[in-house]
Amino acid sequence: MLVLLGILAGFEISYNTLMQTSWNLGYLFKSDNDPKIKVAEKKSIDETKKFVEKWSSREDFLKDPKILKTALDEYEIWNKKFGANSTENYYFHLRESLDESNPKIKAKVNIADELHTKLQNEIQFFELKLSKINIDIQKKFLSDKDLLPYKHFLERLFRIGKFTLSDPEEKIMNLKSITSYDNWVRMTSSFLGKEERESLDEDGKIKLKNFSELTGLMNSKNKKIRDIAAKNFNEILEKHLDVAENELNSILQNKKVNDEVRGYSRPDEERHVADDLDSAVVDSLVSVVSKNFEVAKRFYALKAKLMGVKKLEYHERNVEVGDINIKYDFNNGYKIIGSTLKNLDTEFFNIFEKFVSGRRVDVYPKKGKTSGAFCSYGLITHPTYILLNWNDKLNDVLTFAHELGHGINDELIKAKQNALNFGTPTSTAEVASTFMEDFALGKLLKNADDKTKLAIYMMKLNGDVSTIFRQIAFYNFEKELHTEFRKTGYLSKVDIGKLFQKHMVSYMGGAVEQSQGSQNWWVYVSHFRYYFYVYSYAGGLLISKSLQSQVKKYPEALSKVKEFLSTGLSDSPKNIFMKLGIDISDANFWQQGISEVEKLLSETEELSKRVNL
Repeated sequence: MLVLLGILAGFEISYNTLMQTSWNLGYLFKSDNDPKIKVAEKKSIDETKKFVEKWSSREDFLKDPKILKTALDEYEIWNKKFGANSTENYYFHLRESLDESNPKIKAKVNIADELHTKLQNEIQFFELKLSKINIDIQKKFLSDKDLLPYKHFLERLFRIGKFTLSDPEEKIMNLKSITSYDNWVRMTSSFLGKEERESLDEDGKIKLKNFSELTGLMNSKNKKIRDIAAKNFNEILEKHLDVAENELNSILQNKKVNDEVRGYSRPDEERHVADDLDSAVVDSLVSVVSKNFEVAKRFYALKAKLMGVKKLEYHERNVEVGDINIKYDFNNGYKIIGSTLKNLDTEFFNIFEKFVSGRRVDVYPKKGKTSGAFCSYGLITHPTYILLNWNDKLNDVLTFAHELGHGINDELIKAKQNALNFGTPTSTAEVASTFMEDFALGKLLKNADDKTKLAIYMMKLNGDVSTIFRQIAFYNFEKELHTEFRKTGYLSKVDIGKLFQKHMVSYMGGAVEQSQGSQNWWVYVSHFRYYFYVYSYAGGLLISKSLQSQVKKYPEALSKVKEFLSTGLSDSPKNIFMKLGIDISDANFWQQGISEVEKLLSETEELSKRVNL
């Protein structure tokens, strides 16, 4: 076992730990050819078959609470040990993220995915049957004391059951989604992904850059580099505009048909049901943020001023202001996060220590490794893993804290919940991550001079504005997009572009120029293809900011935060917060979160008067 040295006195990492900053997947399997993989696959098949043979032809569990308790206990065990994300499935997806170009691993992933999609289809009868029982028996089950551990699992099923179809119909819906949705979305995405253009690199040389690289170059501090990248980026969007028009109209039509068949009353209701939220909660959030778009406009006006221009060009919104030249190697990042967590809560720190010492954090970029960062969990019995791509930047420290927040959330749920209550709804998934990230940022700011502090404040505000105000502008665009399509039956690329630009102006204001080509940026935004989930970014961050504010004023309020983070899917987000004395359907709650952003913006505006960047 690895030992961390001097944890309390400086949070130093031992030499051994620094040398072993890659994942140990041995908790799952020893290698890609571990004989235990075949054993695990057979066990998954056998246990699924056993459950299906026992319960698929029976109806008694749909009437008798005692029999249902037995069935749910067995179903919970299946989800704990096998489920949709079995050990072999989880293992090979993790392996693929470390070696994306390896065809042998891709083949293993495909085999694992196909097998467990098949097993999931075989066992889906259980939830479908349960979701369709009549209202009187539903009430009987929900009031039964023995079924209490599964109460909210049943409540979620009963709510979704209003919109689910029969087993054969659901299979047809799954099959037709490939041609009516999946293939269209993949087509546009793949066309964009294949594009390359000659563009200026950061070293000033002309190089061939792919679409993703051009996106990054638009954030360059060198105006010539970002302008050329933006020109190429817009040309690519223009090239595929006709395809994207047909694609988007097709999936809008598919969504309309699905909603009508299932009986949803509004285009975004399916998302709210899936996220275990009342539409009124989301409507309250969207309304409050939309009424506060002035905060985002103030930020962009300040950014334009600091960059010495009257207006920012559309592609310049995310350009870094000022210089954050401090280097943070992994050891320093470990110290900052460790100290932050130790001050917050011992249990948080202990979880963090186990992640690092247990080699469940893959730290450095390497050839073939997926870009970005994530926190991954499979079943409730699986270890959680964190992937980073550490480059000694301040953002690496914040990213680690962010992903660690997800990891801490997972571990707290594991300790308190059964397998059917394991997970986080999309609506609150970003609360823990942004909570930890912001506290780590506070630690970083303590020793920063005013110039560095201003640059960090601007970086933080840029993220907050994009996460809260931009995502709600996206949500408003989506709502009008679906509404207009259902009125007219088809939207031209010009119509879509006008709608998009209208909603971007609504939060950016006059300090951001709606440059030629920006009306087409809807083409590459994947969010719009996955329907209405963007509100969750804004909601998660605003909930987090409200909780942070409480903890800063009253440290004992952290117990409420931990209670929330331990709840998983055992109750609806609204009920969870109501028990903590918070009403997330109340507009005042969302306003409190926005006031935290506005407070930081005011501080930044004042600081900018004293500092020359």
